[in-house]
Amino acid sequence: MPARPFAETLRRHASAFRADPFLVGLIGAVILAMILPARGAAAPVARDAVFAAVALLFFLYGARLSPAAVVAGLSHWRLQGLVFFSTFVLFPCIGLAVTAVTRPYLPPALNLGLFYLCLLPSTVQSSIAFTAIAGGNVPAALCSASVSNLLGIVVTPLLAAVFLEARGVGFNASGIRDIALQLLLPFVAGQAVRPLIGNWLSRHGALTSFVDRGSILLIVYAAFSEGMVAGIWTQLTPLNFMLILIVDFLILVLVLATTAFLSRRLGFSRQDEIAIVFCGSKKSMAAGIPMANILFAGQGAGMILLPVMLFHQIQLFACAALARRYARERSRSWE
Repeated sequence: MPARPFAETLRRHASAFRADPFLVGLIGAVILAMILPARGAAAPVARDAVFAAVALLFFLYGARLSPAAVVAGLSHWRLQGLVFFSTFVLFPCIGLAVTAVTRPYLPPALNLGLFYLCLLPSTVQSSIAFTAIAGGNVPAALCSASVSNLLGIVVTPLLAAVFLEARGVGFNASGIRDIALQLLLPFVAGQAVRPLIGNWLSRHGALTSFVDRGSILLIVYAAFSEGMVAGIWTQLTPLNFMLILIVDFLILVLVLATTAFLSRRLGFSRQDEIAIVFCGSKKSMAAGIPMANILFAGQGAGMILLPVMLFHQIQLFACAALARRYARERSRSWE
């Protein structure tokens, strides 16, 4: 093989396996928490920093979300209803069944984390990106993902209150009030000032991306620090870790298959099916981590968040492959 084609092939293969910087950052935050956890006087400083970062994050979410886009997308009510069903009905039902099976094999915090994962809203960025790559209905995906995140601020804590209290889990009911103050109030404030700063934020996407990812890294560090100080990580074994990976993957596959099946049975177009599959199968780590930090305060949120963080990575890899498959099928249909 000539030197140049070989070098180009090597570069293509190397880029395919290039580490995601955000994933590297998450791993780094966990390692830092293990080596230098926030303890003593540093602990309240970390908590205050997390509060400020999360409030800023949801303020920016509110300032970026266009109410007009949400209203326009809601007109496709059948599609939005199926995505809502998948996110807030199908997923919780699967979570109830799965955690009933895994309860004897996992520490309580990990089992709780699996169920909490199933209560979360959909992602925004990756749902829209994968829908676009696959050739799906992007405006509908934009609306579904945005509305899911907006509703999740209210629906996820309410589902947690109903299901976790019924199961006797130590749920922090005052967390619903704290979510209103820390998440919903900044979001509404962001919506209020959107006419003033919305266009500026659109032109400076790097700023919102920095706050988005930076706040999550800070929350992960604080949550895992709390776990280290409390000694909860002595409960985690390699077998527990592998079981969480396998269960996360099976949950994702089941939801992907169910949303695709229902989309076809209900007569949706191929473009709508793609939007439903990608928006209805995602779970938002960006929304889930801040809410867990509030809802499960003092309960070792680091262990509870592990299934969420692993699911986030699994869904990115699996849905990237699925989006490429949809795109190939679409290109063949044009030939």
